[in-house]
Amino acid sequence: MLDSAPSGSGHRGRSARTLALLSLAVLWTAACTAPADGAPDGDPTAAPPLPGPEDANGETGGDGDGDGGEAGGDTDPSGAGPLGGKVVVIDPGHNGGNADAPSEINTQVDAGNTEKACDTVGAETADGYSEHEFNWDLSLLVKERLEADGVTVVLTREDNEGVGPCVNERAAIGNDNEADAALSIHADGGPESGRGFHVITPGEVTGLTEEIVEPSALLGEDIRREYLEGGDMPYADYLAEEGLDERTDLGGLNLSTVPKVFLEAGNMRNPEDAALLTDTAWQENAADAIARGLASYLMRE
Repeated sequence: MLDSAPSGSGHRGRSARTLALLSLAVLWTAACTAPADGAPDGDPTAAPPLPGPEDANGETGGDGDGDGGEAGGDTDPSGAGPLGGKVVVIDPGHNGGNADAPSEINTQVDAGNTEKACDTVGAETADGYSEHEFNWDLSLLVKERLEADGVTVVLTREDNEGVGPCVNERAAIGNDNEADAALSIHADGGPESGRGFHVITPGEVTGLTEEIVEPSALLGEDIRREYLEGGDMPYADYLAEEGLDERTDLGGLNLSTVPKVFLEAGNMRNPEDAALLTDTAWQENAADAIARGLASYLMRE
């Protein structure tokens, strides 16, 4: 299994990454008007590459509402950079202690239009690399990149050893921090024969999600575009449509009052996807792509 913390300094490549995002800002007029069809070839909205080193709920093709401890709250105190003043909540799905706390994570909580289990255990690869660990590893890498460009980043859990938090609490962390964007990072537990990633966006739930449906769709398109190009992972071929899936059954989305999406970064049960998901160099590149997608969205405002 991989270490929970990213290798190297948290400030690695700060100047180069900042320059890359400043270059992205120059391209922003095109990004605001170009069609979001997800095709990477010739896409004028694609950000310059950032330098860097190399369901448990029984729902088809998804790990359900496993949105996963305590609010992390680790932030870059300086706020210096092209994205200074922006707040992003990153939600590493599930948690390392969930499997040992069935009564706690199976407790039913409000999911907006229904009730759901507080949290779930998550998927794992055939070799036993757990989704909760992958989510934590990748979330730390994305956090590092965003903070290098001035973003205040809040994690929904402090480590990979705890239980939960429940899906409604995860949504509340984004709301309480008045996040400009929130991203829940997962890896799917789909059929072994299926591969690829997809982004889940909130559908309209009366009285709950009307205000976030449109901005969340834009957030999802920005992350999808950059992840497709930089993550070396195709669209999921077993669910969703061209990498996008709108859902109204996830508490983490239904209860959010800020733009939020889920990224299912790949299918842990597929051998090809698992080979990528478990590779530390791939994780670095995937984190670059996710950070570019978030930066693209933040620069829309």
